Amino acid sequence: MTDAPQRTSRTPQPLAGLRVVEFTHMVMGPTCGMMLADMGAEVIKVEPTEGDRTRRLLGAGAGFFPMFNRNKKSIAIDLHQPRGADVARRLAASADVVAENFKPGTMAKYGLDYAALSQLNPRLIYVAHKGFLPGPYEHRTALDEVVQMMGGLAYMTGRPGDPLRAGTSINDIMGGLFGAIGALGALIQRGITGRGMEVQSALYENNVFLMGQHMLQYAMTGKHPAPLPARDNPWAVYDVFTVKDGEQIFLAAVSDAQWVAFCKVLDLDDLRGDPTLATNNDRVRNRAQLLPVLRERLAGRGAAELSALMEAAGLPFAPIRKPEDLFEDEHLLATGGLADVRLPDGPNAGRTVKTTLFPLTLDGARLGVRLDPPHLGENTNELLQGLGYSASDIQTLRESLAVA
Repeated sequence: MTDAPQRTSRTPQPLAGLRVVEFTHMVMGPTCGMMLADMGAEVIKVEPTEGDRTRRLLGAGAGFFPMFNRNKKSIAIDLHQPRGADVARRLAASADVVAENFKPGTMAKYGLDYAALSQLNPRLIYVAHKGFLPGPYEHRTALDEVVQMMGGLAYMTGRPGDPLRAGTSINDIMGGLFGAIGALGALIQRGITGRGMEVQSALYENNVFLMGQHMLQYAMTGKHPAPLPARDNPWAVYDVFTVKDGEQIFLAAVSDAQWVAFCKVLDLDDLRGDPTLATNNDRVRNRAQLLPVLRERLAGRGAAELSALMEAAGLPFAPIRKPEDLFEDEHLLATGGLADVRLPDGPNAGRTVKTTLFPLTLDGARLGVRLDPPHLGENTNELLQGLGYSASDIQTLRESLAVA
């Protein structure tokens, strides 16, 4: 199988020349590797010879592999075989950064933990993505949903008595980004001291960080924060409205000036002149009476009409959309926020689709796609040759199923 053509880009690649070897699966570790890859690093994904199982996930997991593994190379190694583990150690020894997200103790079984690899390469930066940082919980099995439930996020997201997982893999993704941030800091330190270090990022601690604002809210007020659907809202007009043809739109007016503009643009002169609604706190106190009136007045108006009016007035608004609607978002299409990738697996393998990019620019350019998500073992031969394996060595490794 030939390698996919590498795209050219004028985007700055500050990590060009850096080699990252990742022993990762699912979302957290791959997100870290993708961040480094998007900034120009050579990122080598080590997969089992049967392939990363996220290649075969169905349902809500179907997009994991193509989303989080662009700009990477793939080598397939059976770590359970001594020959395979030796290949993996040689590959890791060639790296500037090694990233992994397996249970504590897993990498040590193959001599791929930080303690072993740093003896071979003191400059190595090792990024371990875990469920919990070292402590009483560290040997627990963690999932995004687990830490959302135990870390307060599900409580704050759902309605009272109905804890609800957030609608994306928020801790996995952010945990991977924190791992990448730690790696970047360690690279700067290595440039000063010449030595690497171990970086650890964890799902639970990531979730707790997200809850910090609510923890400090309690510390400041002494009141238990209510779940967001039942919170004491500081603004009266800050809600989702069902309008014409059952469409939904979020509308807000978070200051007295915005309230005046809101009433003007929507022809609500009687409400604008009502002295019981004159200030934000007045409107909050009368929110239970105000919102039904607004819902009735707006029910016959279309979401597109309301969007145009709110935008013209400089007021906050948001039509309620589904993920698939974002493929046609005019802002994303106009600004290069979506990029083409080739699907490597599944019934649509080979099809080109749009994927999302990291929400930042370097020198005014988005970090794009240089390499499509790889086929399993797409770069095995190339990488083994680079490690000094001869053609006959590679053939032997393949015949013994140590690599694929």
